[in-house]
Amino acid sequence: MSFKTPSPLLPEIFALHGKWRGADPAVVVGEHVWTWREFTAAAHQFAHGLHTLGIEPRDRVGLLMTNGFAMVQAIFGCMAAGVVVVPLNTAVSDVAAVNMLRDAGVKAVVASDDLMPRLNAVTEQIDDVVCKLMPAIDKKLAAGWTSFTQMCAGQPPTLPPLSITGGDLINIIYSSGTTGVPKGIAHDHAGRRDWAYDLGLALRYHGGARTLLTIGLYSNISWVAMLTTLLSGGCIYVASQFDEYAFIDLVSQHRITHTAMVPIQFQRVIEALPRRSHADMSTMQAMMSCGSPLREPLKRAIFHHFDCGVIELYGLTEGIITTLETEHAEGRWASVGRPLLGTDICIVDSNGCRLPANESGEICARGRIAMPGYWRRNDANSAATYVDDEGLVWMRSGDIGYVDSEGFLYIVDRKKDMILSGGQNIYPQDIETVAAGHPAVFDVAVIGLPSAKWGETPVALAVLRAGSDTDALMIKKWVNERVGKQQRLADVIVVDALPRNPNGKILKRELREEYKERHYA
Repeated sequence: MSFKTPSPLLPEIFALHGKWRGADPAVVVGEHVWTWREFTAAAHQFAHGLHTLGIEPRDRVGLLMTNGFAMVQAIFGCMAAGVVVVPLNTAVSDVAAVNMLRDAGVKAVVASDDLMPRLNAVTEQIDDVVCKLMPAIDKKLAAGWTSFTQMCAGQPPTLPPLSITGGDLINIIYSSGTTGVPKGIAHDHAGRRDWAYDLGLALRYHGGARTLLTIGLYSNISWVAMLTTLLSGGCIYVASQFDEYAFIDLVSQHRITHTAMVPIQFQRVIEALPRRSHADMSTMQAMMSCGSPLREPLKRAIFHHFDCGVIELYGLTEGIITTLETEHAEGRWASVGRPLLGTDICIVDSNGCRLPANESGEICARGRIAMPGYWRRNDANSAATYVDDEGLVWMRSGDIGYVDSEGFLYIVDRKKDMILSGGQNIYPQDIETVAAGHPAVFDVAVIGLPSAKWGETPVALAVLRAGSDTDALMIKKWVNERVGKQQRLADVIVVDALPRNPNGKILKRELREEYKERHYA
């Protein structure tokens, strides 16, 4: 006889929160507050409704939705039903959406009212969809679609019996699909639960957390903040979109304690703070930055303006994560910290040999939060696999970095973004760090473009600060005086903005494609 029960999965944990934290706030959207009892009841009714419509555990359900309670209900309703959530980035093209939904083999799709026409057209190209769901908040229901209200009517507010295990999938998040074969990153229930536990400790979440979500809920960055908050029994505040002034006002008004954003968002908040001098930011307890490098000047500025500082997270949706705790930032501003609890990392060269401290190579990781694998992509799984001399299996990141003698990781660059110039490897991030220090530069990206002499040569795309009268030649001269001879820029091109994905990463592939016809001596 044993009193011990199996470790509960996320839907079971949330159901217990609904029981024991029933009157506490769980979700806030605008002025509307849903308690834990109301939130879990809505998710459970959604889950029962899916089953009534013929959607079974382990089926896949595609979501194309803008932020709001309906999306929260859909995500957690799918989890409670044991079906696999496939959230699509709202910025993807229709071609990419079709590729992803087909690849996932979805049996149902869910759209917010504003995106229903787009998803309706897309699903006409997919054969296996048996039902289409929309909130129909304005009561205008499209033909062939079922409203949340219709589906949930009369359904019990209790968690359906879970006929899944920790090894069953909870979500598939796509990292590509515009061209070629989509690459879906699959996570299972146990892995997502453990991921949320470990991140909750690293990012300092607790039952009193009030977390502001400013990025689309399809993003893994939002899932970090969302799952860690709700696992802890806290409350999420869902913003429809990001605005720096609205962010400051919401933090002050609702006494926000936590958030997760990308560097460009932090930069806009810092620049907006002087115009909101009355705002109270003192309630903020922990903030996470991820998605792209948090450069030292901005990191220092965040520490200056926020008493809590910022925890920089380096990670891949696939399950590689390090964090630089605020206590370790001083003197290590360029570091992304040490591995998450239970995660191990190593650095390997191009021959698969392990490298010692302070030598750069590909970052590899292993641990309990790693994805089981890419969805139906054995080729991608093989390409991402590194097996060491002891037979241990590690996941390749595609990123270049090194670990110092104290165990802190430093990112050098993305392997695919590396510039090969005259037979030498040049890492754009090194040049970007210098260029970002120019007082006129607001944003910058360095790419390799064709060179008759060197094969490739570094070129910077720079966004200037408003009102700056500095020209491209002045910036080029300034940077080239501060970088190594082989790192010198062949050109600086001033642009209005840099293309970024919703997670803040600069889309260098698009920049290389746009400027590929430029050739240099």
